[in-house]
Amino acid sequence: MKLNNRKELIALRKEYIAARSKELKKILVCTGTGCMASGSMDIYNKLAQLIKDNNIVCELALVKDPHSDDIRMCKTGCTGFCEMGPLVRIEPQGWLYTKVKVEDCDEIIEKTILGGELVERLAYKLNGTVYCERKHIPFYEKQHRMVLEHCGEIDPESIEEYLAVGGYEALEKALFEMTPDEIVQEVSDSNLRGRGGGGFPCGYKWSQVKRQKEFPKYVVCNGDEGDPGAFMDRSVMESDPHRMLEGMLIAAVATGATEAYIYVRAEYPLAVSRLANAIRQAEELGIMGDNILGTNISVHFHINRGAGAFVCGEGSALTGSIEGKRGMPRTKPPRTVEHGLFDKPTVLNNVETFANVADIVKNGAQWYKKIGPENSPGAKTFALSGNVVNAGLIEVPMGTTLREVIYDIGGGMRGGKKFKAVQIGGPSGGCLTEEELDMPLDFDSLKKAGAIIGSGGLVAMDEDTCMVEVARFFMNFTQKESCGKCTPCREGTRRMLEILERIVNGEGRDGDIELLEELSDVISNTALCGLGKTAPSPVVSTIQKFRKEYEAHIYDKRCPAGVCKKLIPIQIDPTLCKGCSKCARGCPVGAITGELKSPYHINPEVCIKCGACITTCPFHAIKEG
Repeated sequence: MKLNNRKELIALRKEYIAARSKELKKILVCTGTGCMASGSMDIYNKLAQLIKDNNIVCELALVKDPHSDDIRMCKTGCTGFCEMGPLVRIEPQGWLYTKVKVEDCDEIIEKTILGGELVERLAYKLNGTVYCERKHIPFYEKQHRMVLEHCGEIDPESIEEYLAVGGYEALEKALFEMTPDEIVQEVSDSNLRGRGGGGFPCGYKWSQVKRQKEFPKYVVCNGDEGDPGAFMDRSVMESDPHRMLEGMLIAAVATGATEAYIYVRAEYPLAVSRLANAIRQAEELGIMGDNILGTNISVHFHINRGAGAFVCGEGSALTGSIEGKRGMPRTKPPRTVEHGLFDKPTVLNNVETFANVADIVKNGAQWYKKIGPENSPGAKTFALSGNVVNAGLIEVPMGTTLREVIYDIGGGMRGGKKFKAVQIGGPSGGCLTEEELDMPLDFDSLKKAGAIIGSGGLVAMDEDTCMVEVARFFMNFTQKESCGKCTPCREGTRRMLEILERIVNGEGRDGDIELLEELSDVISNTALCGLGKTAPSPVVSTIQKFRKEYEAHIYDKRCPAGVCKKLIPIQIDPTLCKGCSKCARGCPVGAITGELKSPYHINPEVCIKCGACITTCPFHAIKEG
């Protein structure tokens, strides 16, 4: 069915809003990537089979006239509480079942669906408290979900469900109540800043594209998301694809673009599948494609799958990749807004940025600016991972402190360990320490602290983390992902990685710290693109805040965290050693000496820390540390 005008869209939306309001009983099964990897589709299929076997009347899709006594079972997108998946929620009670297994399904049907009782053993527990309802769980209670509002609430493969939660109302308003200038002005007034990196003002970018005289114009969505530990954009594309598409459509209407491209990495097959399905559904309804809702505006959508190159997250490398070229950044100017995709004016924003647009157009800039600080309004999604108790996908108002995120939402460090640092902004970001726990997480505050929000990855680290190894890990990632076009990034990051590897292997030299700082300065000031310019950031940040750890590695040949194996001494316990000589005979460098039937000794100057002696000793007398 193709909608030919605004009136038909409003009527259809009302039908599905009414249908959804009648759905009183629901079983919602999370089918985001994380839960699916843990077997949530097996749980969904088992529940469906049990429902059939028990002759329970159940709908598997949103229907226009459901009976109030019917049960609806729905596959949803990511609900965010990834640490506790697979997740099953029961409505109207709001009960959330965590870490559900296929063998739990019989009890869920018998006790909850047929008996109306809670299966308490599946409810979330924290510090002896049982949390039956999802809304009361601290992980959710402290959040402010805007972009993630419908994630975990609706079927991402159903445009009917998106319409039932007010979907495409903002597009409708943009098409029939606003001029392109008014749309751009509304986005500009909201002070929406790009959620993919440095926080560039979204409205200013749109205004630059709008004033270009050259056609055609393009809207491009960056869904590449290459930061280790980041999965915010993936979750939005998988869980609420129409929200992002609506934002892109509004951008096209505002700037006069006629083609829209989504660049998403091929490693996100579920996101690609659900986006393709959403585009097909919207085209069939006449919400995108030719003559949208009977107007003279046409916007066609395309999906391009990237090969997973981190550098393709940079704008010019991304557009080059779409064009079929090798993904490599180019010099600026000209900027993407003037000469972007196919050398034409291009709006380029990331998934989360576009996902904010519909609410701004629908509710107004002033409504949006009431959330978060004036210079960084709105909310921000974060992928919280690492050593926290509750890892997952969260969304909080800009300006929320790091302490609230780590302790109130994340539940603190696992095993009661002490918080040490959090890496924010991925390989391009920096670390924040205990001294900065009360720092507000917004663009300007983090810039002053030498870090960036980036796409929103937050990797929490406890006292057992070696910060030199963290710097080496991120430099290794960045060096491998360098496209090699410019010498500072190609060669500079290689030299930095070599130095860091020497340090963690116990071969650090006097002057290495100063050399790392000098290389960082050169690379940051001379590299061609943002990847190269920010590549040294984790190293600079860790040196500034954990210099003593570097010094311990270099001068004392010791890793304070006990992580770097080459710096952990291997010792023979004389009370356990029987003097059998097996360790000495197995040592490849002759570092072990002694006499038969007497305790042997390891020469630390000769020992290469290979561990052969540990595995050889039959009396477990040789240990690290």
